[in-house]
Amino acid sequence: MEFVVVLEPDVEGKGYVAFCPTLPGCFSQGDTREETLANIKEAIEAYIESLKKEGLPVPVDTKPEVALVKVYE
Repeated sequence: MEFVVVLEPDVEGKGYVAFCPTLPGCFSQGDTREETLANIKEAIEAYIESLKKEGLPVPVDTKPEVALVKVYE
């Protein structure tokens, strides 16, 4: 099973933050890109385990499209 995750630099410049758009509220962070990806993987696994324990379906990843939108000031 694969999920798209969004990885962004932390706003304070200390590592990265990551979230999974398909799993609302599934966030993580880390000091490096590699650590952040490992942490979000653990968060996704825990999220899915929690859904299964509650008898809820695991959402199918939607593979969101990313686009740039130009805005003029």
